[in-house]
Amino acid sequence: MAFRKLGHNAFSCDLQECSGGHPEYHFKGDMFDVIANRGGILENGTKYFLDGNWDLVIAHPPCTFLAVSGARWYYHPDDKNLPIEQRRPHPKFPDRAKDREEAVQFFMDVSRVGVDKLAIENPVGIMSSRWRKPDQIVEPWQFGHEASKKTCLWLKNLPFLVPTNVVGKGEVYVSKSGNKSPKWFTDIFFSGVSPEERRKLRSKTFPGIADAMADQWGSKIITA
Repeated sequence: MAFRKLGHNAFSCDLQECSGGHPEYHFKGDMFDVIANRGGILENGTKYFLDGNWDLVIAHPPCTFLAVSGARWYYHPDDKNLPIEQRRPHPKFPDRAKDREEAVQFFMDVSRVGVDKLAIENPVGIMSSRWRKPDQIVEPWQFGHEASKKTCLWLKNLPFLVPTNVVGKGEVYVSKSGNKSPKWFTDIFFSGVSPEERRKLRSKTFPGIADAMADQWGSKIITA
């Protein structure tokens, strides 16, 4: 909604239902179809099509199989001291390699969509080596939120985001084993919500970052 608040004709698109309570601005379907067709049927049942092409696409490819945080589920835990080529798949996730390759392919398909301005957002993961390093890495604490969450941005015809309000990096949770993680992240884990709801909450874009995108990138659309 950050772009809408500034007067932009912005929409979301996902195979799932909208999570922000605005089905009138949400295409529930394949993003590639919506981009190619310059619109489609919104979740509330109305049709919307552009006269021209989309000015800007901000994409959030699924990161489950791309993020470094999921690497521990790739190989069998008993094989951690073996060379990579000798490790077996994780017994709970035997199709992880296939899932990863499909995720990489989807990410690369997103990188080739036919729009003038494109931003792809993902956490730190394998795309830095499988494709290229991100153009920029931003953190919530650079945009008014006392929280840490490295967010990689791959940009096409867009400037780097300029921090708007640098604050503290937020509290850190230390587990009994000594592992550290941002407190906001562990608070979600221990909140009692379903795994699917946890995934959604963890992947949400912090409002300060969304506002910066709308303000700084939206102005590039107006002046283009």
